Amino acid sequence: MADPWRDHPAGSPSPPVCQVPRSHGPPRRYGVAVEPARARSVPTQLAGMEHTDAQSVSALLARVRGALVVAFPRDVPLWVRGEIQSISDHRSGHCYMDLVDADAPRHVETPVLKVNCWRSVWGPLKESLAKQGVSLDTGMTVSLRGRVEFYAPRGQVNFIVAELDVHALLGRLAQQRAALVAALGKEGLLTANRGIPVADVPLRVGLVASPGTEGYRDFLGQLLGSGLGFRVVHAPAQVQGLAGAVSVVAALRALADAGCDLVVVVRGGGAKADLAAFDSESVARAIATYPLPVWTGIGHSGDESVADIVANRAFITPTECGQEIAARTAAWWASVADRAWVVAERARQVPIAAERRDALARERLVAGVRRQLARHGERLGDRGERIGLQAPRVVDSAATSVVRRAARVGPLTLGLLGREADKVVSWRRLLAAYDVGRQLERGYTLTFDGDGRIVRTVAGLDAGSVLVTRFADGTARSAVQTVDQAAPAGTAVPRKEGA
Repeated sequence: MADPWRDHPAGSPSPPVCQVPRSHGPPRRYGVAVEPARARSVPTQLAGMEHTDAQSVSALLARVRGALVVAFPRDVPLWVRGEIQSISDHRSGHCYMDLVDADAPRHVETPVLKVNCWRSVWGPLKESLAKQGVSLDTGMTVSLRGRVEFYAPRGQVNFIVAELDVHALLGRLAQQRAALVAALGKEGLLTANRGIPVADVPLRVGLVASPGTEGYRDFLGQLLGSGLGFRVVHAPAQVQGLAGAVSVVAALRALADAGCDLVVVVRGGGAKADLAAFDSESVARAIATYPLPVWTGIGHSGDESVADIVANRAFITPTECGQEIAARTAAWWASVADRAWVVAERARQVPIAAERRDALARERLVAGVRRQLARHGERLGDRGERIGLQAPRVVDSAATSVVRRAARVGPLTLGLLGREADKVVSWRRLLAAYDVGRQLERGYTLTFDGDGRIVRTVAGLDAGSVLVTRFADGTARSAVQTVDQAAPAGTAVPRKEGA
């Protein structure tokens, strides 16, 4: 089993900020669980008898082997697809794997297929996978071609690998990577860290790297060679292997509260398979949601990792990343030094130039004032002469206009008064037509009840009700004897009689 801390050199000092917990290695291989059988009571009549038809263990296993040969002929290979539950790259050159169904539930015990890939097949296959930038690991789903073999000494069925479908494996890994990038883009995390501004002078730098490695030394060499006062807070991390993703995430968390201006994740060059940690979802999300800008300097010349995609800035090598930080700070310092020299030089030249400008300005001001006064004096004289010549004409024209308007006001006023008088006469005639006294003179009367309300209908009258009738020349009081209501044709109307 590979040591998860192989990137940490022996004898190096303890990490100044954090330590990533050790990985517990790949899952353990599962065998068949054997439980003691419960003793059965033997019938009395069979006790002490020998079974003459009992088979030996070798004979039984031979029959099992024969049955497997019939079911799975050696000259007819078959394909098996499953998820790697555990894998062991043995020092003998052989590879041993445990396969389970990829879609099997995790909370129940699932069947396990023991897979053996002999050195003659595993060596070229491992080399081919390395060229493609892939290494087999737990959790991967693989398709294997081979044969079924029965190992009698252990009574175990093994699958002997002859070929692995590399194209299908690469396709699945590419799909997983594309799905992760698409999911991060949908959540808006691809550009989240790029929106965090980077300080102009990132003097306190957080470093996530394996101590003592080539990438670690290359990055620090650029900062040390710049001659600037950088302070690096180092969080050691394992940058490859099974525990690489967990280690990088833990290191990032340790630097979140270290007061850094910028956090850098670096790793030296290597095979693409060694960089799988930087394509993991946990590292990508940790960088995308990080509260500080994160730069990556991962030494690879192929496709960029998912960590590079979500980072604030990505560089091909740790050296280039360190150069950019040093150049950024040096540029700021150069701008400050240049401006300071300019300020000093200007402080000497400005008073002299100001005195010259003031003397010239005073001369121009005095001459300008004199010219303005002379010009305005001439302008006022010209305007005074024009006003003296134009005043009589303006007064005569105004007097003529007043006389003409006064002549028009009299007739207009008389006409308006006449029209308004005609309107008043018309309103008086209209009001007279609606006068109550005029209607009474024409023979109409008004009838009131005892309370002085006008009686408009017989509905509210009863026999004995008092009525007051108003005429043009006076009023008359009367009492109701009977009340007859008008009704539709054919309808009898009750008649109210007096007492």
